[in-house]
Amino acid sequence: MPNDALKPASLPVLLVVLTITTGLIDAVSVLGLGRVFTANMTGNIVFLGFALARVPEFSARRSLAALAAFLVGALIGGRLGTRLDRSRRRWLLSVAVIESSLFFGAALAAAGYDRAALAPVARLYTLIALTALAMGVRNATARRLAVPDLTTTVLTLTLTGLAADSRLAGGGNPRWARRVASVAAMLGGAIVGGWLVLRESGGLGLPLVLTGAITLIATVVHVASIADAVN
Repeated sequence: MPNDALKPASLPVLLVVLTITTGLIDAVSVLGLGRVFTANMTGNIVFLGFALARVPEFSARRSLAALAAFLVGALIGGRLGTRLDRSRRRWLLSVAVIESSLFFGAALAAAGYDRAALAPVARLYTLIALTALAMGVRNATARRLAVPDLTTTVLTLTLTGLAADSRLAGGGNPRWARRVASVAAMLGGAIVGGWLVLRESGGLGLPLVLTGAITLIATVVHVASIADAVN
């Protein structure tokens, strides 16, 4: 854990904003890349199982490509966290630049890509690889930050906490606002992403550019609020 401002107040806000981009990427991957998740590997493993069971419209190759790229991204994200451990500012900025560059690169790759035909195949797998790579970096970073209920990509435990820790269950309902915000953020991102992907004149480029821009801008704003004690 970086030692220069352990958990500033703006960190949960950053993670909620980044959760919006997960909804955007889920829309891009599931609706535009042929039933594959590049952000949510739980869903991707399930899709892989469907593909291996020869369920129509699912592809083991696409799921495995996403899984492999995600693992490489997680490795890179873990390495960055270890090497830049003494400066949260430098660490988060580096991660944001890498992620946003991958998203912007994916947006360029989306030019000329036919979502309905999943073609050209080279562009399809480039899009899968770039987005999964970015989300692997994202997940490794969020894991290292270890902010409760804000993983940015998975909501199962968040929803469980809302119910299991509620007053109806005899709990004190801790962090309910954060949990609700996380759910709302991903839902909102999915709604916007779905609309952008499926609208008649749209495509994958705009949601990918939006994801990259949100990632970079939100991180820069957060980093500006950190008093970096160790450069």
